[in-house]
Amino acid sequence: MTGISKKILKFLLIVDAVLIAVGIIFFDTKVFYSMQIGFITSVSVMLASFISYRRMIAVRVEKEIITIDDSKDTIDRVEDPYDLYDDKEITQAEEQSLAETVKEEKKKRKENRRSLFEILKDTKAALSVYRLGAYLLLVLGFLYLQRHELLHIPGYLFALSLPPVIIVAILLRDKTNHSKDTIQ
Repeated sequence: MTGISKKILKFLLIVDAVLIAVGIIFFDTKVFYSMQIGFITSVSVMLASFISYRRMIAVRVEKEIITIDDSKDTIDRVEDPYDLYDDKEITQAEEQSLAETVKEEKKKRKENRRSLFEILKDTKAALSVYRLGAYLLLVLGFLYLQRHELLHIPGYLFALSLPPVIIVAILLRDKTNHSKDTIQ
């Protein structure tokens, strides 16, 4: 586990302890169960996403699969994604008929076509057992609360939204701290 992962996990455990204390002291069991199941399932989805993404990146690095096109900078990719405003002038020799251009583009698309195996290899992070299990846990938790009439929607949604907000805040704070360290 990296330092930032430990920091995130530690902070999430502290927030859960505070959530437990607040739920027990100020709310009834319905709100308490809704908040705990919402928080725990949301944390499991976030952690499963991190784990599957980390594994996908590790496999890509190991197999040296690079998907970044460095031929254009970021601003060019945003402002002109289809090279409509290319600086290169078209000469008379480069002009082609419409049929030739269509054939050429179809040929390029066939060359870039990926096999089913390559597509499945790239979607391993999305179809990760961890993520699927975490989402299954989220759905089952919601159904459990609904069936036993313990679902308190505001408490559930509040607890469900806490982990993503906390993780983003920690990552942004760590990024700004890291940026300040490199500038000095």
